[in-house]
Amino acid sequence: MPGLTLADARRMLDAGLAEADKIGQPMNVAILDAGGHLVAFARQDGAIRASIDIAQRKATTSILMEAPTAALMSLVQPGAELYGLEQTAGGMVVFGGGVPVYRDGELVGAVGVSAGSAEQDVQVAEAAAAAIKS
Repeated sequence: MPGLTLADARRMLDAGLAEADKIGQPMNVAILDAGGHLVAFARQDGAIRASIDIAQRKATTSILMEAPTAALMSLVQPGAELYGLEQTAGGMVVFGGGVPVYRDGELVGAVGVSAGSAEQDVQVAEAAAAAIKS
């Protein structure tokens, strides 16, 4: 079963950037393979610099947890089951914008997006992930 290829990553990156353009929000988009290694990255003009690292950490978090980062937020609140999770593994990011990518049920990588609202980041990340699901 093939992992995430550069061609896949480019399709995902292009789709994510197109979605960011569509909503008018410059973004940082990171595509990682299943091992958490960067395959493709873009920072659109005007995207905040802090989000370069955040986008990559969102993708890493999605790989490590095998879940979208948006699904983790309620689990890390004080008193919740995974409180403090974001302090582990070198600093996970537990708000929306990280989406794991599967092929034939196998985790092959993730996309992380940052620089907009959490809702915008999720929208762009899902558009990027969908580029190899079709």
